[in-house]
Amino acid sequence: MASLLGSSPAFLARPVAKPHSISCAQVPRPPSAQNQPPPGEQPQQSVQSQPQQAARPKRAGGADSTDWVASSLTRRFGIGAGLAWAGFLAVGVVSEQLKTRFEVAQQQANTKDVEQEQEVVLPNGIRYYELRVGGGDVPRPGDLVVIDLQGRVAGGGEAFVDTFGEGKRPLALVMGSRPYTRGMCEGVEYALRSMRAGGKRRVVVPPGLGFGDEGADFGEEHVQIPPGAMLEYVVQVDKVSIAPA
Repeated sequence: MASLLGSSPAFLARPVAKPHSISCAQVPRPPSAQNQPPPGEQPQQSVQSQPQQAARPKRAGGADSTDWVASSLTRRFGIGAGLAWAGFLAVGVVSEQLKTRFEVAQQQANTKDVEQEQEVVLPNGIRYYELRVGGGDVPRPGDLVVIDLQGRVAGGGEAFVDTFGEGKRPLALVMGSRPYTRGMCEGVEYALRSMRAGGKRRVVVPPGLGFGDEGADFGEEHVQIPPGAMLEYVVQVDKVSIAPA
């Protein structure tokens, strides 16, 4: 009995040390799966954010942009004309795709330079000379037309309007609408009615269809048109399209 009682304390002393509980207390608990982000998530977000910054579209340059056309029409004819031009751009792309190769080739073949100028006199006194016969559409009232224009007093003098040349923008107008764009007059509109897209004319306008007895003063160009002056223009039709409803 004494030997058994004496050995019991040694037998009971083993669990008192609790080596495993002490070592567990020193090791921190790992974070739970809910709070810990999945591995590789943060690098994926940074990789995805970089292409988004690089893929931002750049604004089109001034040479390729057609916003100036809509702005010009909006200032002179109201927001409806500007919206119509935007519709023309959308519809024009589709209509060009629908054209057959034969139609495009025929239009280009019909546009040709004139070897010798011939004078044509209209009943209202306008005289014009064909420089190039266009093979495109004829502008009608309500159509959207883009033209290049150069005008001066007949017999010489400085040009009061000139959109020809590199870096210059053509004029956008709606056939039959008022007021006229800067430098244009009623006589030019008469000449446009019988022209086709791609065509080019030299037009002589009498005073009654020009700026009349009042003349005109183009302050920015420092050019004055005297009363009763006859005008001489060079007109080129760049684009004609039926205005969307």
